[in-house]
Amino acid sequence: MQQEAIDRPLSGIVVIDLVASPLAGIARTLRELGAEVIRLEPAGRGACPVGDPRAELAYWTANLGKRIETIAATELPARLTGADLVIEDLPEGSLDWDALRAANPALVHMTATGFGRGNAYAHWQWTDGVLHALTTELSRSGIKGRAPLLPPGEIALQCAIAQGTYVAMAALTQALVSGIGGPVDYAALDGAMQALDPAFGISGSATNGRPAASLPPGRPPKGVQYPIIPVADGYVRLCVLAPRQWQGMHRMMGSPTEFAGPEFNDIMVRFKSRELLAAMQAFLADKTRAEIEALGQQHGVPLAGLNTLPDCLAADHIKARGTFTEAELPGGRRVPVPNGMIVLDGERMGPIHSSAPAPRPAPAPAPVTVTVTTEPGRPLRRPLEGLKVLDLGVIVVGAETGRLLADLGADVVKIESAAFPDGSRQTWLKIGLSSSFGAGHRNKRSLGLNLKSDEGKALLRRMVADADVMLSNFKPGTLESLGLGYEDLVQINPRLIAVESSAFGRTGPWSKRMGYGPLVRAAAGLTAMWRYPDDPESLSDSVTIYPDHVCARIGASAVMALLARRRRTGRGGHVDVSQAEVMLAHLATEIAATALGLDAADGPAQVHAAKGEDEWCVVSLRDETDRQRLAGVIGTQPLADWLAERDPREAAEVLQAAGVPAAPMLRAAELEDHPYYAARGLFRSDPHDLLPEPMTAERRPAIWPAVPDADACPAPLMCQDTYAVMQDWLGLSEAECASLEAAGVLETTPAKIREMVATKSYLETAR
Repeated sequence: MQQEAIDRPLSGIVVIDLVASPLAGIARTLRELGAEVIRLEPAGRGACPVGDPRAELAYWTANLGKRIETIAATELPARLTGADLVIEDLPEGSLDWDALRAANPALVHMTATGFGRGNAYAHWQWTDGVLHALTTELSRSGIKGRAPLLPPGEIALQCAIAQGTYVAMAALTQALVSGIGGPVDYAALDGAMQALDPAFGISGSATNGRPAASLPPGRPPKGVQYPIIPVADGYVRLCVLAPRQWQGMHRMMGSPTEFAGPEFNDIMVRFKSRELLAAMQAFLADKTRAEIEALGQQHGVPLAGLNTLPDCLAADHIKARGTFTEAELPGGRRVPVPNGMIVLDGERMGPIHSSAPAPRPAPAPAPVTVTVTTEPGRPLRRPLEGLKVLDLGVIVVGAETGRLLADLGADVVKIESAAFPDGSRQTWLKIGLSSSFGAGHRNKRSLGLNLKSDEGKALLRRMVADADVMLSNFKPGTLESLGLGYEDLVQINPRLIAVESSAFGRTGPWSKRMGYGPLVRAAAGLTAMWRYPDDPESLSDSVTIYPDHVCARIGASAVMALLARRRRTGRGGHVDVSQAEVMLAHLATEIAATALGLDAADGPAQVHAAKGEDEWCVVSLRDETDRQRLAGVIGTQPLADWLAERDPREAAEVLQAAGVPAAPMLRAAELEDHPYYAARGLFRSDPHDLLPEPMTAERRPAIWPAVPDADACPAPLMCQDTYAVMQDWLGLSEAECASLEAAGVLETTPAKIREMVATKSYLETAR
């Protein structure tokens, strides 16, 4: 593991970790970003389990780099003095938190539990399988006509950790800029629901602008979306979305006349054409994965060979990127561990050595004074108010990173062009809006700017001079080819923070590959793992959007960490987030277990049919205690028989009352009215005058009294706010904007969209 040779963003921040569950991974991420993390295990609570090798690996992958101490419970109050952030899941009433917060108003006190505090589900036991059931991910995983399939690894848990890191960073930022900390009630279920595959969040292009909650219930037919095609040495996945990508595919196949019609530019037509699928299969059948990947690069066709996890780990790209490092565990065992999910200024934010014994935390520093733009006489209400963000992001991860910053108060300007529209503008409504688009772009403004022109680039550079953050997720090298790479822009503004998210990272042999989530999952080995054990061709990850949403959380957390460093040093920084590396980091325990030669584990969760049509219940038996508790409920009757006679919700309640982790499988359309989500107030209806259907939106990432819920400013039409942005950011007059528009430098909402909005004709075609 690395020594602390570089200036990590959270240097000087003190975090106390009192989390006994796997959510301890939140503090590990903060440690990688430079915080001093002291893990306290009062009377051995949360200590490393003994005798279960996999549980030991899970413990260490969640706690690498922390200073770990076993202390007496009576010592706890004194050990919390001087901390900036305390993350805990202690039994309620263990400490007088009101008194501790009163003594240190800047202290952030974050509870990190499975179901939050103060609701009817707060006592429920949770596992990764339980999270999958209650987030609705399980209902969409698998193949039509078969039982739902639990996804591999523990990706629901890992997404909850990433969302928890975002929440922790937002609360820390609020405390640093205002001197006000306070309590934050974070729940793993909330985080997994929002950061994995949110039912009401922005969805991929293939859904045509429909969020998951609006799609037909149930699992998809085998092999319909993002087809996986047998080839000479395995399989290849295609992800042909945009018309120009289809045209490249058509040329690659030799331009067959039967598929030359303009109707094939429509993604839904292609998805439904069995003849086209058969033709693609015939064309690719005798070629190797490498040959097909080369053809795809040549013709601009998004595709990827299907790798196994060992294939991926052995790839030159993964080695060249330094994606993994080696850690020594107690007993001298050495295992590969993720070398951090963030590359900052070319340096990996991976695990850091910690020396023992741990010192007492230093006294809390005085709140830092920062310059922000707020209304006179009004205190800062959200942690990022006054922050100016240029958002060049596209599709899901691009949308979400900016939206997460906008929800915290930043002025986020989405830069667009009608010539190269964001793929998520391709919706069932012809005006480029939908509830899906709205979920990813609320609280933003849209600026139409032609970056192909010298004048457009000059305007962007002027905006960069006054910007705090720039976001992008293009193929690496795209901005550099326009003369707008970070190395160029940082000369204009050394305080600029840039976040680039890409499929495989900014460097390495795979860096220039075209990459969407389905292709990243295929190349990184996850797709090959996501299948039924009895059917090697039952690859079942086609409708998930993972890891787009979770990568956005990582990028937004990195922005806030760099803001902390900028307050200290005055300089910005560049962040490189690779979707493939995020995915591999989430499989850390499985990878380490394989390296130690441990047998593959099925995991503690199982899916059983319950009473009713396509009704299912997840039950997790973690250890012998759970098995005994289960026996106390069902006796000697087989669990499958017991569940088959019961409603899954009632069965889960009975099992949870006995302390057995269990949950009914929820569908996306059921979330809004489910008692847990209603009690947490997680959803709300956000108005949008241009949408023909109600828009359900996520209200907040956690229950956080110090900060109001996110604003509900509706997502903009394409280029809707061009003049206003130019006036606000650069002080241009309306006449100057009009002149630039006439010259093709600035763009406003296209006339055909304005006409459809004015006449409401788009609503007729939508029906």
